[in-house]
Amino acid sequence: MAEKKVHKKTEDHLPSKASIRKKIPHILLAEDNYEMRKLLAMSLRKNGYEVTEFADGSSMLERYFSVDSVQKEAAFDLVISDVRMPILTGIEILERTYDHKGFPQVILITAFGDEETHKQAYLLGAVAVFDKPFNIDELIAKVQEIAPSY
Repeated sequence: MAEKKVHKKTEDHLPSKASIRKKIPHILLAEDNYEMRKLLAMSLRKNGYEVTEFADGSSMLERYFSVDSVQKEAAFDLVISDVRMPILTGIEILERTYDHKGFPQVILITAFGDEETHKQAYLLGAVAVFDKPFNIDELIAKVQEIAPSY
């Protein structure tokens, strides 16, 4: 006589609340000017982003590389960095991460946006370069193209 299999509903088969919730995009923001960093972070948060702020590129990369490699790709969605900062510039961030598979896309912002800086940034993989002063709404629009918030 064949046994009849009875499937019992258990909570183990239900998706967890965490897997149902949509992930909030996480942006790493490196800007040495305190007021600019706070303005950008506030605007990004207001538009649905999680933001981790850094006063220099070195601290930002240190944080990025301290995260377990399995979690890295899921943890960070975008980098926004000033070009000229102490310790490590935005261009140097691009140089150091150029060959790192899974490194988030990078948007650079600069008060010194000459043609050569733009060219170098794009050659190293930047997805956009904004010259200060820039329209914050245009930056947010570019961010939303790359890492849509929910």
